Amino acid sequence: MADACCGPDEVDEEHTGVSEPVTVTPVWRIRELQAAALAGLLLLAGLITPADTLVETVLFAVAALVGGSTFVPGALRGLVKGRLGVGLLMTIAAVGAILLGEVAEAATLAFLFSIAEGLEGYALARTRNSLRALLDLVPPTATVLRSGTAETVPAGDLRVGDLLLVRPGDKVATDGVVRSGRSAIDTSVVTGESVPVEVGPGAEVFAGTVNGTGAVEVEVTATTADNSLARLVHVVQEAQERKGASQRLAERIARPLVPGVLILAGLVALIGSLVDDPAVWIPRALVVLVAAAPCAFALSVPIAVVAAIGAASKGGVLIKGGAAVEQLGSVKVVAVDKTGTLTRNEPSVIEIVPAGSIPADQVLAVAAALEARSEHPLAAAITAAAADLPGLDGREVEAVPGQGLTGIVAGRPARLGKPGFVAVGDLTADVVRLQDAGATVVLVEHDGELLGAVAVRDEIRPEAAEAVALLRRQGVSVVMLTGDNARTAAAIAAQAGVTEVRAGLSPEDKAQIVTELQARGPVAMVGDGINDAPALATADAGIAMGAMGSDVAIEAADVALMGEDLRRLPDAIAHTRHARTIFTQNLVLSGLIIVVLIPLAGLGILGLAAVVATHELAEVLVILNGIRAGRRRLLPSRPASGPPRPAAVREHDQLKATRTASPSPEPLSVMPRGEVQTLTLAAPPSATPATAQGADRPGCDCEPGCSCCADDGHRK
Repeated sequence: MADACCGPDEVDEEHTGVSEPVTVTPVWRIRELQAAALAGLLLLAGLITPADTLVETVLFAVAALVGGSTFVPGALRGLVKGRLGVGLLMTIAAVGAILLGEVAEAATLAFLFSIAEGLEGYALARTRNSLRALLDLVPPTATVLRSGTAETVPAGDLRVGDLLLVRPGDKVATDGVVRSGRSAIDTSVVTGESVPVEVGPGAEVFAGTVNGTGAVEVEVTATTADNSLARLVHVVQEAQERKGASQRLAERIARPLVPGVLILAGLVALIGSLVDDPAVWIPRALVVLVAAAPCAFALSVPIAVVAAIGAASKGGVLIKGGAAVEQLGSVKVVAVDKTGTLTRNEPSVIEIVPAGSIPADQVLAVAAALEARSEHPLAAAITAAAADLPGLDGREVEAVPGQGLTGIVAGRPARLGKPGFVAVGDLTADVVRLQDAGATVVLVEHDGELLGAVAVRDEIRPEAAEAVALLRRQGVSVVMLTGDNARTAAAIAAQAGVTEVRAGLSPEDKAQIVTELQARGPVAMVGDGINDAPALATADAGIAMGAMGSDVAIEAADVALMGEDLRRLPDAIAHTRHARTIFTQNLVLSGLIIVVLIPLAGLGILGLAAVVATHELAEVLVILNGIRAGRRRLLPSRPASGPPRPAAVREHDQLKATRTASPSPEPLSVMPRGEVQTLTLAAPPSATPATAQGADRPGCDCEPGCSCCADDGHRK
């Protein structure tokens, strides 16, 4: 097992990165740990047996054979193929000890090394078990509607186009689109989000999620072998093969160290034998072989990386390999796209301003009658807001390019469009206020009379301000990059607490600005993984937002937030920082062990048993410390950050409340950069959201911004 991390030797397929998920492996069924336990019992029996007897020798020899079975075969296979590994060093040292009559020390070496092998197998099995657990979220059977009849079939037999009946409480067997029915889907098992998602006809659902109280019919869009969970497992398995910079550093040092140690040990034996007693220097050379074994050093990063990736995948954060762990953990600047990242990318009606005493419902109803046949994004928002209103008959609707719509509503002429196409009248102040707040305003006219204004805006995510505050507490600066106009960008940035905005950007501009931001330190770019692909590729860490079920987003980014909760970003940064701290500790400890043990062994201060015990104890500590990176303490389950967005804003008193509560953006300065505008906003209030107080509380040792500690001081 150690040679899998140190690189050269052939590795037993049982513990390599797997192409197919395996069954969950209990710790007591790991072969290396079983061998270590048996070797330990034999070693103990030999120690309590009368000394210098045949029984004692046999017990020690069998203990050495049992313990050595975990690494000697792989070492010999590697030697045949011309590869030198740490297992070979241990094999030579054990065989040499036996030839010198130190059978007990050979047994001790094999026993301790087999423990380290078993613990590494446990760490890897633990991550693979978490992947297997993801696939186990898919139910073994599904109910399919065929010819109007419900029948139960194995989930593996599902085909694209099948119609699933998902009853209340059932798990969704594979990815699909809701064709009929409405319900709330619990996605927490996959995305880590605690709030159920409302779904209806046309909504996507994913494998492994749990249906709520309503029955829905779902058309299958992917087989179980190719659904979102299967793709997720495949990507994580591939990610385990990717190396981070520190991991590559460990391997670069470990590879030449193996032949270097062999040469050093040969020189110690040769020179010592020439100037002194060979019986003294040859054993010392064997001790040097063991003292210089770099496996603890080589294990320092991989174990922590594998554990961190496994834990993150269960928390709804897909981290694609060691490089991504290291890069995300070192981020100093986060560049965020606006649409779909800070906002929902779902324009909605935020306010209706009636003219005079005209009811707000009348304004909305006339607007919806004109927009009913339009494919403009604003039309969908207006018709959705009017869904519960009595419909008005709209006829002869025509689009006036760049201006709006005209038509006949309820038998009278009507118009809808931007200010100027329809006279603003007495609503000038309200129109300016709404536009300054980042909304698109359309005016509605019926039978020559101005009815009012409808404001539509892509609303900010309710958790965006909290996420930005958490990032700031981690010492990370946040910059918004958007192709939208300066006025809209400023309004959204003010709500999110972002003080630096670059507006009017093309995809190429975003990539260029990411390069400029890298002068401040490592940069993470958060976007949708498609339009922001150049910036994602340019950033030190590209992060796809809401990538569940999106192949393009997963492939384009180093990290994918599988859900829609932006607070997962500071969580992921805290988690990877924790992993970086752990493998840095491991690297320092392992390096010190090698530096100290080699001269002590060469001078004869430490014997074989002491070196073996010290070295293997260090390896065990490194592995146990690395496993700590798999704790999900920094990836907490999060409650909803606010009430769900209403389907429409219609009541007049609600509109007044909205109008009063909507702040105007702070004054800003605009500096042209060709087509790019750089906006500097006033700093947000210093107050931090309640859930972001964790590390400031007495006795809380959490990563700043991770919100592990609740306001009452208790750990979540």
